[in-house]
Amino acid sequence: MGATFMDEDGKEKPLIMGCYGVGVSRSLAAVVEQHNDEHGIVWPVSVAPYEVAVIPLDPKKEECANVCDQIVEGLCAEGIEVVVDDRDERPGFKFADNDLMGFPYQVVLGKRGLKNGTVELKDRATGEREDVAIDEVVAKIAELVKAARR
Repeated sequence: MGATFMDEDGKEKPLIMGCYGVGVSRSLAAVVEQHNDEHGIVWPVSVAPYEVAVIPLDPKKEECANVCDQIVEGLCAEGIEVVVDDRDERPGFKFADNDLMGFPYQVVLGKRGLKNGTVELKDRATGEREDVAIDEVVAKIAELVKAARR
């Protein structure tokens, strides 16, 4: 028998209790509810599981893999949390998945950009894209992420 109480007529009745606490899962659900668009989640930097997704479009090509490693190592050295999408998938599939997951920034390593010494930097919240020189992208992302952490 569980806990009981006496009602106003003196009859014993079961006591039913509930408990609400502010837990991590509820907090994250609230963040997702407030920060999303038609493509998926748009994580704020402060709670994002990863702050940057690096997306090499041809990860099997040596040049692409080398630049990817260079960027990831640079970001990690700056204390930036990075995930690499090096799956062997079509670019459109990777873009859709990364938008769905909603990491704040995406760095896309494409054939044309690499040929020109640039990568594409996308801000997930605004959708803005810009080409950034490979040797400047780590500093630019570090500046953006660190400013958003404040």
